[in-house]
Amino acid sequence: MSNWLIRYSEADVQSFTTSRSNETRFWQSISYLDQSAPLNSALKDAAEFGIRYVLLGINEDIGPRANCGRGGATQGWQAFLKRFLNLPCNEFLDPKSVLLLGEVNCDDLQTLGNTLDNTRPKDLAQLRSLCGELDERVAEVLKSVFDAGLEAIVIGGGHNNCYPILKALSTSEAKPCNAINFDPHADFRAIEGRHSGNGFHYAYQDGYLHDYHVVGMHEQKNNQTIISSLTNAGFTYTTYQTLQVMRSRSLTSDCTHSLARFKIDKPLGIEVDVDAISGMPVSAFTNCGFSVSDAEHFVYLGATHSASRYLHLCEAAPATHPNGLEQGITEAGQVLSGLVCSYLLGKQQG
Repeated sequence: MSNWLIRYSEADVQSFTTSRSNETRFWQSISYLDQSAPLNSALKDAAEFGIRYVLLGINEDIGPRANCGRGGATQGWQAFLKRFLNLPCNEFLDPKSVLLLGEVNCDDLQTLGNTLDNTRPKDLAQLRSLCGELDERVAEVLKSVFDAGLEAIVIGGGHNNCYPILKALSTSEAKPCNAINFDPHADFRAIEGRHSGNGFHYAYQDGYLHDYHVVGMHEQKNNQTIISSLTNAGFTYTTYQTLQVMRSRSLTSDCTHSLARFKIDKPLGIEVDVDAISGMPVSAFTNCGFSVSDAEHFVYLGATHSASRYLHLCEAAPATHPNGLEQGITEAGQVLSGLVCSYLLGKQQG
């Protein structure tokens, strides 16, 4: 049993749910894990009874702050639940194969991180150490999910969590993973202590990442050291400028071409940093990004790949919305839910 998982029951999410007559909502169709059984056996039992996807939240902004960025990525999971759980089941989508597992227990790390100032070198070093501790917790929980043959849908926190997800999947499968990332940043910064800007670099260094492609990497948001390190590793990217400014290649053709090179003998991760989306309340706000429907299309295409094993949605920060937290929760919840539904739709079509 994992010490780092807070399991949910239906009672734990009642505050997020509403009901309506003559309508079945997602929260009434999804499954919850047996609270008493050991985690590994409970997940395997769930898989035998038809569960295929596992929802897991991470409430932290340690990684973005350890990357010298701003906080706020602690409420994406709650925003998602408030919207997703109340969507109506219908002939297009019914989440009967989805399990709402719970969240990674990182409150103690987050509380300590809140006392640290990332403009002070000693505090920054401590934030990076906390991020390393978080890695171990996330990897432990997710390895149990992957060991049970289930797919993970991980929501919340910073993009630092790509590293423990890849570690868990690679360890479970006993082989390195592939990943495709919708992101203005390559997240291939220096090996300088863990943070949200170097998760893929650490995964590559530690042997968990085999092949990697970045869709929509912004030419002005990555320094030359990052680009050179990415290229030297044999990894690739298509820039935002290629897709949206010059428009010499379409998003569909780029994703289709990139996904085709990922062989089915290695598991594939679908990664979305939602700061790729224009106007999204995130840790690093942008007006120079993609539309929500572009992001949904990326996720849908990734989900149709037969080797895809997880979806990771990170960096949503509802409190950063210019009109306040309530509006931020509404908008972030709608976008995150749309992305998850796109993943499930792609799986139906794949």
